[in-house]
Amino acid sequence: MSIADILFYCLALLTVGSAAWVAFSRNIVHSAFALLGTFFGVAGLYVFLSADFLAVVQALVYVGGILVLILFAVMLTGRIGDVQVTNRSAGLVPGLLLLVMMVALLAGLAVNTPWPVSVPGPASPTTAAMGDALLSEYVLPFEVISVLLIAALIGAVTLVRKEEDR
Repeated sequence: MSIADILFYCLALLTVGSAAWVAFSRNIVHSAFALLGTFFGVAGLYVFLSADFLAVVQALVYVGGILVLILFAVMLTGRIGDVQVTNRSAGLVPGLLLLVMMVALLAGLAVNTPWPVSVPGPASPTTAAMGDALLSEYVLPFEVISVLLIAALIGAVTLVRKEEDR
């Protein structure tokens, strides 16, 4: 096994392990922080797929934006750790059945797929044309969406502040 293979398996383990922690953790704060590992693992897997733009967008948008927004929402919500979830094991049997079926399906696909033996050549960059498009013909929608997201963040903070003042 090469170093690239070991690094790929480590990233896959980080992604799947963090995703399992998100799904099975009973603490929402722990789930939110485990989501960070999942997002970084997916970004690393995009690098292995030579999708440099997707890797950077994954890191910037999901880790830098979405996850921070989720953490703010979790941290600003009062007494969220005191919430008791009832009927925790209601979906355990259907969930395990679905898990076994999905593992069997994926294992069957992995065994029956004719995997290529040759190694592809070096990847070409994918960001130049997208960067030119974002800074020329799509600059107005890009800026409108950024203003909309800032307005949503300000609105969320305003709603939380009003609830605290009561």
